[in-house]
Amino acid sequence: MSEIVLDSEMTCPACGFKKAEIMPTDCCVYFYECTSCHQLLKPNPGDCCVFCSFGSVKCPPVQQGNECCG
Repeated sequence: MSEIVLDSEMTCPACGFKKAEIMPTDCCVYFYECTSCHQLLKPNPGDCCVFCSFGSVKCPPVQQGNECCG
């Protein structure tokens, strides 16, 4: 089994600002506020969390082949 990556770079679709974040392993993140333009991000349809929609790396459960918070 490959190692789980917890570092993900979030990219705001509204302004393009990028910020490195560490993903939690014990909860899903449904909302994320861009620190540049303050846009409130929500997961895209079909995605389980904001990291799966806007991060450079999918969330830990999805990396393991599981459903996120399912």
